[in-house]
Amino acid sequence: MSTTQNERLRELLEPLVGSQGLDLEEIEIASVGRKRVLRVVVDSDEGADLDQVADVSRALSAKLDETDAMGDGEYELEVGTPGAERALTEHRHYVRATDRLVRFQLTDDSELVARILRVDDDGLDLEVPGVKGRKATARRLGFGDIAKARVQVEFNRKNKNDASEAEEA
Repeated sequence: MSTTQNERLRELLEPLVGSQGLDLEEIEIASVGRKRVLRVVVDSDEGADLDQVADVSRALSAKLDETDAMGDGEYELEVGTPGAERALTEHRHYVRATDRLVRFQLTDDSELVARILRVDDDGLDLEVPGVKGRKATARRLGFGDIAKARVQVEFNRKNKNDASEAEEA
């Protein structure tokens, strides 16, 4: 997709997504056989539920139908959320990933897996898990030190809300 088309689509769709209380995270056009697929990724600080995704999908579909932003050819619209192992590319992504385990590729070519404890304008306060029975350690990481970051899926970590509910029972 050309940058111009990407920018036009973003300008057209972003206000609609915002009016639904969501952020427009990504736009991608892919060719699948003879048809094109327009993938739109949305999210918010609280996450996006199925009803919100359906509402925004209807609004985007109606807007795209009344414009020529996708041209004359046939296309399919897919609207979804970033997924469990999302890449962190914006400040708001790091804020939303607070308390999550993240794999960082650093600018010095090293790698770090740590939990985000706090995010501010300059960087992150992290908890680096201990290895082989050692205690976790604190670390500060500036945004300028991060080349890539991706949330990691954790299957065995208990949710804080689950722990507090068990204590109350």
